[in-house]
Parts: sequence; C-alpha cells; structure tokens
Amino acid sequence: MECDRVGENLKTLKIKWQRLVSEGKTCPRCGLTEGEIEKAVSVLEQFLLPLGIDVILEKSELSVKEFEKNPLESNKIWINGRPLEYWIDGVTGQSACCDVCGSSECRTVEVEGEIYEAIPADLIVKAGLFAASNLISAEASESCCKNKAGKDSNTCCRQK
Repeated sequence: MECDRVGENLKTLKIKWQRLVSEGKTCPRCGLTEGEIEKAVSVLEQFLLPLGIDVILEKSELSVKEFEKNPLESNKIWINGRPLEYWIDGVTGQSACCDVCGSSECRTVEVEGEIYEAIPADLIVKAGLFAASNLISAEASESCCKNKAGKDSNTCCRQK
C-alpha cells in the first residue's frame, strides 16, 4: 500500500536560500551549496510528504550592491523563517572567497567544530527535520491509512 496525501491540507516546510549572482555567475561555494540544497529538498520530500508536509524551495539572488553592503547575507539558508544555524546549533562565520565575490569574506557555518563554506545536504536535511518536527501534530504522526480504531481506511491508500 502507498499513502497518498492528495486532497489533504498539507503543512509547508519552506526553505529559502539566497546567494550573490553577478552576470549570471556565482562563486564556487554557492554553486556547491545549490546542488546540496537540491539533494536535501529531494530527501526531505521523500520523508515529509507521507506526514502531510510539503517542502518548498525558494531561491533568490543578491545583487552586487546588496552583497557589498553585507556579504554574510550570501549563501544564507532559512528554514521556516529561521536561519539554518538555529536548527542545528550552528554558528555563522566568514572566510575569504573568490570569483564574483572578489576579496570579500563570505558566509560560513560552523557545527560541532567543523567549518563549512559550502553547506552539505546532510546539515540541511537535519535542520529541515527539526523544523518539520515543529509542524507535526499528534494526529499527523498517525498513519494516514488507519482510522482512529486502527483499521485500514480507504480514504488515502491504494494498492500498488
């Protein structure tokens, strides 16, 4: 049996990521983070959709002018309105970057003594799961294929 949540009111886990884009280009660390975010969103969708949580990824671009005002806003990830660091007990840092960032010191994230310039998918997934746990109610944690009496229900499941 496969659980199908179509037609139900889904909760939303929103992941927002912004980075510097200049003339269509970004720096290598932001380029790597983009691939990691896409992997993380795919993993989170697999885990969370059966729980009634939809994962939305919003990407935004910082202009050179915005970046020059505050380079630490580039490569920044928010999950449900809070910085990634909040969910994983991380600390924002900075280090020299390259390419389109020029000589600016760009955003890094430190978690458990490890410093990340490009944010790996596993940290994003971990943060996403913590954020999602805040969305889950006792009702949503029960199988969508069982009614309150513990019997199979035909409301959302279908044979595959």
